[in-house]
Order: sequence, then C-alpha cells, then structure tokens
Amino acid sequence: MNWVFWIAAALIGYSYLGYPVWLGLRSRWSPRPVRRSREEPTVSAVMVVRNEEAIVARKLENLLALDYPEAKLDVVVVSDGSSDSTAAILEQFVVSGRVHTLMKPSSQGKAAGLNDAIKLATGEVLLFTDARQQIELGALRLLVENFADPEVGAASGELMLGDPSTGETGKGMGLYWRIEKRVRDLESASGSVPGATGAIYCARRSLLDPLPEGTILDDVLLPMQIVRKGARVVFDPRARAWDSPDLGGSREFTRKVRTLSGNYQLLQLAPWLLSSKNPIRFEFVSHKLSRLAVPFALLAALMASLFLTEPFYRGALIAQLAFYTLSLVGMAGVKIGPLSRVADPARTFVVLNCAALVAFVNFLVGRKAVWVR
Repeated sequence: MNWVFWIAAALIGYSYLGYPVWLGLRSRWSPRPVRRSREEPTVSAVMVVRNEEAIVARKLENLLALDYPEAKLDVVVVSDGSSDSTAAILEQFVVSGRVHTLMKPSSQGKAAGLNDAIKLATGEVLLFTDARQQIELGALRLLVENFADPEVGAASGELMLGDPSTGETGKGMGLYWRIEKRVRDLESASGSVPGATGAIYCARRSLLDPLPEGTILDDVLLPMQIVRKGARVVFDPRARAWDSPDLGGSREFTRKVRTLSGNYQLLQLAPWLLSSKNPIRFEFVSHKLSRLAVPFALLAALMASLFLTEPFYRGALIAQLAFYTLSLVGMAGVKIGPLSRVADPARTFVVLNCAALVAFVNFLVGRKAVWVR
C-alpha cells in the first residue's frame, strides 16, 4: 500500500506544484519573449449565440466600442437556432454595416457555428469571444500587438472573475482561476499555451482549420491546430475580459463537467495530440490530462491511508479527512472564523475533482455533453 500512496501523492503534487515549478525554471533558463509592436491588421470578431436576448445587445455594443479603427473591425455573429428574440436584436445592429449575421433555423452546435463564422469572416485576424463576458476597450489592440511577431499564430487574453470596479475575487473559483492563469503565463513565457481563453483570444485566419462536428473545447483544439503548424500560442494578461465569479452552483458544476468531458473528447477527435505531431505534447499532457487523473489519485491516497498504520500515514489520513470536512463546510456556507478562508478553496477543489469524475463516467458510457448557453 505504501507505493499506492506515494504514486498518488506524486501525481497530485506534480499536477498542482511540480509542473508549475518546472515551468518557472524553464522560463528562466530558456525564455521566449514575444516581439510586440503596434499594428492594425483587419480584425473580425466572431461569436456564436443561442437564446441570448438578455445580453447580446450589450455584448455587441461592447465589441463595436473597442479601441480599434472602425474601418478595420467588423463583427460576425451566428445565431444557432435561437428561439427567443436574439435574431431580431441582431438585425437591429446589421444596419450599421459593421455587424454581419447568419441566422440558422435549427441548432447545430457551437463548433458548426464557429466554422460558419470563420467562413464569413474577412479579417486577417479573428477575435473569438462569447456573449456573456465584457471585454476591456483597449484589449483588442493589446492582443493584436502580439502578431508583430511572425512566430505567433494565436494570442489569448486574460479572463477576470469579478467586477471591474472592485477587482478580481480571490475566493473559490476565483483563486483556482488565478492559479490557472499563472500556469498559462509561465507556459507562454517559454513556449506555447495548450489552449486559449474562450472569452477573449485572437488567431491568424490563415492558420485555422474547420472544427470537427460536435467539438466541445474549440478554444483548445483551434489553438492546438495552430501549434501543430509550427506557430506559437501565447498568453497576454494585459488584454482582459470580465465575467461573474458565481454563475450558480449547479450551472458552474455543469459547465465544468462539460469542459472536462471535452478533454476526453479531444483524445478521440485528435489522437495526434498524444503523438510526436504535437510540438507541445508534454505541456498538453501535464496541463490538460494529468488533472483528469487527480480524482483517482485522491481516492487512492485516501484508501491507502486507511490501511496503513504507521504514524505518518495516520497523520496523512487525518489531514485528508480534515480537508474534506472543510470542503463540506464550504458547501454548506457555514462561517467558522479564519478557517472559512480555507473552506472555500477546499470546496472548489473538491467540486472540480467531482466534476472530473462525472466527466469520466460520461466518457465511459458515451454520454455527450451538449453546448448550451
């Protein structure tokens, strides 16, 4: 049982600590800075929406107000079988001449909608975004600066969880997301990021390939296709978009299950990701796949601790049980003084790993995670 415990502990430690430390060292001994400069290529912002009548007008106003020459920025929106007033709202923006729309009578999924949007787009660079998040007005210009470097094929911005007036939250999912962004920053500093921030990233249109039907993680597969062609995908934290840190417990859990299910799907849609055809295979496995194994490692470490009687393993068992108890306290919303600061991140950690287990079950039984608003 000893080896079960230590293998599990090593996997958990590598996923959340070892890999970031290795990236930090690599960024120091082999940095790859991006050569940025002010450029203004033509840009098409592309977006797929479905039943977004409550927020689509605000999003379009946000895109049209970005600090970029009007003559060089247009917007392409695909309505994926919307049954509310989304289509009517989009028509109101078409008259400006800067918004182009495609109204699909029935839903075919986000991947199909993105393929259609890319075909309609005319910009040298495409800005990918979603309806919910608000992009800072100067963000597009900052992202485009990265394309002055001919090695850069895509540039991802930073998603901020919180309110622009009060700043980013440091609790729960906000803390997890800040750690995730630090990993992306280190990956970018010495190579490429295995994916992009779906709410805000740009890519050279000439490097994009059609997405397979039903693709869940378009913001991973599209950038990885670009990496496969020899270009870099970089992370630029100067370019920011804002989103709510709390979408509701059930909605956030469903979203995370869908995202993690998408990682399993990627291995089916693009098996080359695990081959030598993937220039950043090590980063992809370390960043995306190792975390899928963490829930099983957590269970293995717990079970091993139950059967091992030495004092060290007794202490490890107590520590694990205390951590999971704190996560339950966080889920219940009970305030226990200073420990509440630990309870919320513990809750987030446990919920994310439970979502990974559900995603694995979905993968085994063939249950598909569909795209919803």
